Amino acid sequence: MKRRILIVDDEVAVLLTMKAILEIGGFEVHTAASAREALHQLRARDYDMVITDMRMESEQAGREVISAARNAPHPPAIALLTAFPVDEADWQDLHADKLLLKPVHTRLLLDQIDALFESHQRKLQSRLPTPSPPAKPAKAKPAKAKPGKPATRKPPAPAKKLSSPRAAKT
Repeated sequence: MKRRILIVDDEVAVLLTMKAILEIGGFEVHTAASAREALHQLRARDYDMVITDMRMESEQAGREVISAARNAPHPPAIALLTAFPVDEADWQDLHADKLLLKPVHTRLLLDQIDALFESHQRKLQSRLPTPSPPAKPAKAKPAKAKPGKPATRKPPAPAKKLSSPRAAKT
């Protein structure tokens, strides 16, 4: 099953270029040209990753998309896409998992997305409760000796001889 990615950016050229690159990379890609459209799509289906621009129809548009993605029933990995360098603490305060700077080289983009999927999967796995180890089977206890008598083990029953068809003819 293909991983589903939602790309959110108000620049149509960026949306179409990234969509083509990611589809060639084997992903199912949906696009949204605004935060409002992205919020609608996040309510309609689950995504494995959301890549969103920070500044779109408002300065807070990217924050709204990130917040909605974080509050989704199955929170996706989130990458913040921007042409403006952002301090690491700032984008991590937004609860984004990765910062992608525009423009980005195709191979680098695909490598960063693969790495983000892997780290997000590890994070999700670490949140799952770990099953307790299976109970060890009880060991057979040796027979207890009665007072005054040593414990003895019953010898195995002798094996029965099977008559072979040859033996019956002789």
